[in-house]
Amino acid sequence: MKKIIIGLIGAFSLTGCHIYKNYERPAEVVVSDSLFRLPFSSDDTTSVASLSWKEFFTDSYLQRLIDTAICNNTDLQIAALKIKEAEATLTSSKLSFLPYFTFDPQGNITRFDGGSTQKSYALNVSAGWDIDLFGKLRNAKKNAETVLFQNQASSQAVRAELVATVAGSYYTLLMLDKQLEISKRTVENWGDYIRVLKALKKNSTVNEVAIAQAEADKIKVEASLLTIEQQILSVENSLSAILGKKSGVIERGKLDEQRFLSEISVGVPLQLLRNRPDIRLAEWQLAQAYYVTNEARAAFYPFVTLGGTVGWTNSGGGVIVNPGGWLLTAVGNLVQPLFNRGENIARLKISKAQQEEALLYFKQSILDAGVEVNDALTQWQTARKRLELDEKQIDALSSALKNTTLLMKYGTTNYLEVLVAQQSLLQSELTMVEDRFNEIQGVISLYNALGGGVF
Repeated sequence: MKKIIIGLIGAFSLTGCHIYKNYERPAEVVVSDSLFRLPFSSDDTTSVASLSWKEFFTDSYLQRLIDTAICNNTDLQIAALKIKEAEATLTSSKLSFLPYFTFDPQGNITRFDGGSTQKSYALNVSAGWDIDLFGKLRNAKKNAETVLFQNQASSQAVRAELVATVAGSYYTLLMLDKQLEISKRTVENWGDYIRVLKALKKNSTVNEVAIAQAEADKIKVEASLLTIEQQILSVENSLSAILGKKSGVIERGKLDEQRFLSEISVGVPLQLLRNRPDIRLAEWQLAQAYYVTNEARAAFYPFVTLGGTVGWTNSGGGVIVNPGGWLLTAVGNLVQPLFNRGENIARLKISKAQQEEALLYFKQSILDAGVEVNDALTQWQTARKRLELDEKQIDALSSALKNTTLLMKYGTTNYLEVLVAQQSLLQSELTMVEDRFNEIQGVISLYNALGGGVF
């Protein structure tokens, strides 16, 4: 047996060393500085992805909602259970390196053709030990490790997406609240406008057509109020489901009170490999495919099992022996695959193809991540520029309203022009609310695209 094992080790050293290599990231996977279209400093390794969500989302109402979602969300609970399953599988894989024992008591009573009755018994304990000379068990254990890491990355991806979804829904409610507030002021403004038109009609300054058109415009805005209120209820219902509670009113702050970082750093592109859970998941899937391929290679090599039995028996060759005696056996088993209808060859080809698929998926996940970061950055920066223009427009319209009011006060214009100026200002405020929401959505998308922060 010793000579057999030494011979197998020698053969392994010549042909099977690669089976024991750990996974290494392929050289063709290169994350270049051109992954981000917008300029960044290579010396700046800080990123919003290094912040926890509580540092990033500082609204106290939102923080309570996210805490509730993390505690109650079903998808996150399922992800946690999958981690426990993977941990149990890994433990089982580690234990496969140890010997296994079985207790096999037996008893027999025999009698032939009226002869004497023979009674025998054996109290046996059997042991076996699989010798992992060619990496079958080791690669199975590594495979189980990668599955655990995949589930951990998947859990973080679910959590990051959950935080982003709750935050997005929360800020949608704030935007709708602000739109509802402005729309109500617009309805009041149209009411004043109609009253002025009716007064002017008495003096024959305007006709019935202008009044009818104004009333139609007022009804249109009133209908939009109903739409906004419906949207608010819909978002509250969906957010309640994410939080794992019955539908109801969501406590919240105001859009004007929200504050974010004035400057946002995305770090360096290489950090995406460490920060984004979906990229880590893709790489662990590639590692798993690597170890599965190694398992398929190991199937071509011999499999050695050492076994033995120790027990107490009163049977020795069918003759009753009293008192009993010890029974000792030792067995060495070597199995070398010769012909199994091409199953090992097919399995190796399949695993190699799946490894190539996983590599392509890993590469594409990096490119997709770069696209998401670039899109989020563009959305955030464009919204900020539009907000600057919105502020200038609102300042100009506010000045126009103030001047028109003064002109009316001193009799050089009428109230109709004041109402028109008010309407233009309200419409500009609505546009600014939309751009403010786009800015916030860009921030949330960028935070999620960079990995969703630390937990």
